[in-house]
Amino acid sequence: MSAVGIINPGAMGVSIAASLISAGHEVFWASAGRSSESRGRAARHQLTDVQSLAELCARCQIILSVCPPHAAEAVARSVIDNGFRGLFCDGNAIAPDKSQAVGAALAEAGIAYVDGSIVGPPAWRTGSTRFYLSGPRAVEIAALFDGTLTETIVIGDEIGRASALKMVFAAQTKGFTALVSAIQAAAESLGVRDDLDKEWERRDPEAVDKTRKRVRGVTEKAWRFAGEMQEIEATFEAAGVPSGFFAAAHDVYQRMAHFKDAEELPELERVLRALVD
Repeated sequence: MSAVGIINPGAMGVSIAASLISAGHEVFWASAGRSSESRGRAARHQLTDVQSLAELCARCQIILSVCPPHAAEAVARSVIDNGFRGLFCDGNAIAPDKSQAVGAALAEAGIAYVDGSIVGPPAWRTGSTRFYLSGPRAVEIAALFDGTLTETIVIGDEIGRASALKMVFAAQTKGFTALVSAIQAAAESLGVRDDLDKEWERRDPEAVDKTRKRVRGVTEKAWRFAGEMQEIEATFEAAGVPSGFFAAAHDVYQRMAHFKDAEELPELERVLRALVD
């Protein structure tokens, strides 16, 4: 059994923590400065609260970071500053270059590093969620999840490889949703959305309903996807591929970000109005 720290138990992070607990590991988290929602999730899934990050770093041999991409570097820096000297795995949606920079900073502080990326929804169903890992010690992180709902896949020893896979996968899935959202907003603004829908219905009777569900459904996560688009933009730039589309996708999601705390999914027309400048 290993002592594993999780930063932070959000919707995804708490499911990863639950997988670890089901495998017999003790999972710790630090509640200082966290929201009541985070405290509630952690309590429901039996994470052990050690209050402070300093105590988390002292108690754990392994720490997993599962947070929004904009916070990834700060989280890594915080474990360095709090004296952690074990094995750190970043499971965030960040560009490969950023993952390599995080790994280098940790290595300088004497901390081993594994690059990770999570594909799929929170891990509550068999076969739904894959945790891709890369780096010289990736197999150690993978072994923690043996027999759990989180499937781990080691794809090489190179730091940044797991992050690269996440970036191109999210570019296809979340990038497509941003594009469809922008198209629908433009059609609405130009007064031809009904005509566009009718044309799509001629081609595929289910297309319009799928599009409406896709655009409305993404609103509750758009605040997080905005930062992810910036990471994808940086990834494409580094790969020598035109990246401007993902700058626009960031703007699309940024304009949806205020729907994060909505009690229910907003009507399509309201979403489209938010996308028109």
